[in-house]
Amino acid sequence: MTTAGNSQRARGFASMDAAKQREIASRGGRAAHAHGTAHKFSSDEARRAGRKGGEAVSGNREHMAAIGRRGGEARQARRAARAQSETRASESGNQQSGTEQSSGTSDTKSSGSDEGQNSNQH
Repeated sequence: MTTAGNSQRARGFASMDAAKQREIASRGGRAAHAHGTAHKFSSDEARRAGRKGGEAVSGNREHMAAIGRRGGEARQARRAARAQSETRASESGNQQSGTEQSSGTSDTKSSGSDEGQNSNQH
């Protein structure tokens, strides 16, 4: 079939598309529950399993340091991007408000309904 140099094609379950795999797995889960052979985690059992996995991961200090470093870098990047977008918005707002004031004064004087709305907002 395949030799060491050739790439292997997916066969069986792996060759199916995700929707078909999900459908088959769902049927298997329903059948196991119907037969009473499906495993159901109790809250205590799930808590122990989570703790065991957390202890296994956190035992590798280099891995944990790398996770923390990536999180800190991502947070810093988000803050910098937010500050930059706020700066741009305030700069464009200052430019627009200067334009609106010069063009907006004639509009405000010509329409009496705007004056009533402005006094209610303050």
